[in-house]
Amino acid sequence: MSGEPQRGAPWLLSGAGGVMRRGALPGRLRAAARRESASVLHLRPPTEPPSGAGGADARPYDRLEDGHAVLRVVRAAGVGGRDGYTLHGWCGDLRLRCPAGPTRLIAPALGLGNLNEKGQFPSEVLRAIKHWSDNQAELGRWINRIRARHGDELRLIVWDDTGYELPWELFRVPADDGHRLGGGLLGALLVTARWTTVHDGSQSLPTETGECQGRVLAYLHEDMTDDGRVFAPYAHQVHAKMTPFLRALDTPDDRTGLVYMGCHGTYGDAVMRLRLGERTWAEFNDQAMHVLGRDRALVCLNACHSGRFVDNHIQGEQALRGFAELFLRKGAGGCIVTAGKVGDQEARELIQRLVREVAGHPDRPVSETLRAFRARAVKDFGALAVIPTTRNDDGRVDEVGQKRVLRLLYAFMFHFYGHPRTTLRLVAGQGQGAWGGSPW
Repeated sequence: MSGEPQRGAPWLLSGAGGVMRRGALPGRLRAAARRESASVLHLRPPTEPPSGAGGADARPYDRLEDGHAVLRVVRAAGVGGRDGYTLHGWCGDLRLRCPAGPTRLIAPALGLGNLNEKGQFPSEVLRAIKHWSDNQAELGRWINRIRARHGDELRLIVWDDTGYELPWELFRVPADDGHRLGGGLLGALLVTARWTTVHDGSQSLPTETGECQGRVLAYLHEDMTDDGRVFAPYAHQVHAKMTPFLRALDTPDDRTGLVYMGCHGTYGDAVMRLRLGERTWAEFNDQAMHVLGRDRALVCLNACHSGRFVDNHIQGEQALRGFAELFLRKGAGGCIVTAGKVGDQEARELIQRLVREVAGHPDRPVSETLRAFRARAVKDFGALAVIPTTRNDDGRVDEVGQKRVLRLLYAFMFHFYGHPRTTLRLVAGQGQGAWGGSPW
């Protein structure tokens, strides 16, 4: 939900609702260690300086745990000096290296933040993503090679430090007849997690599986109290005001498995314009959040723009800053965030369903639940080869078709940052709301 005033998009007619607005272990694993902790990624420290928001490529160059792959995306000068990016992929001996070029430039038309009051048609955003995907033939071939090798056991981490808001979960993977692999959208085909450089000195990928276990600690804005119904079966402490919520987040009590925020979110071109509820990014950054450091809880931010980053050069550093990086740095075992606006009732129901599914499968990694969640959205949408047109033959906006595409894009707006084998196990109990009595 956005704290910004709503202005209707031209295609959004009545009844459409709002628009979605760390040290690593040695690279060579002992067989015993593999059996004991097969879920941990083992990486050597990077041998080059961290990239932050456009520096040298900080790549973990040694092998990953078998079945894991990393796609590293780093800023680089493109054609004519324009902002571009390079791609580096690792999965055992299957490597990918794509330099910046004419088809790897900053692409503002692809970002899911475009689904806003300015009126970009959802079908045009989806077509733009298809066009971008078709231009990345080398990436598509590499993905199919690692799919062919590892099958359903493949776990892909997209470590993107560009800040370009490239929609990797929506990347259209081509079919590969030689390996008998069907095509589709990456985040629905593969278990996919994201990562960003966490500015805590480690400069590495997540090296520990988040085993998030305990109660729910939540803050719900008055407009989003319905989110709390998801937590009814579990021990929970829900706050209606930000100050007591932050106090609880900083005061370890019962073990916490999930920290949930349902509130307004705002985004701008500087870190000072990032906000969750009534607090700015810097005000959250001032909080110690001891609960996260102790329990490594999963953080879920049901707030507009909570998954977006800004290049913080305005404060004199070469670093991408955002709420995902902030909560991971404070100790979160993982973060579920949103890539744009999530304002209407349908989108709220989607995040409630997602959290219910994550909580309901405590032995299934969060990233696997997200993949299944997206795959179901693709199935509901139908053939990806048939994208609705913006207008019907009579010249009127195809409102029904645009809503279909929007529902699909909504499902891919929820991004998970963390180890791909992170799980969430909430404890049963009859919690009370912070305001006393039965909260719902």
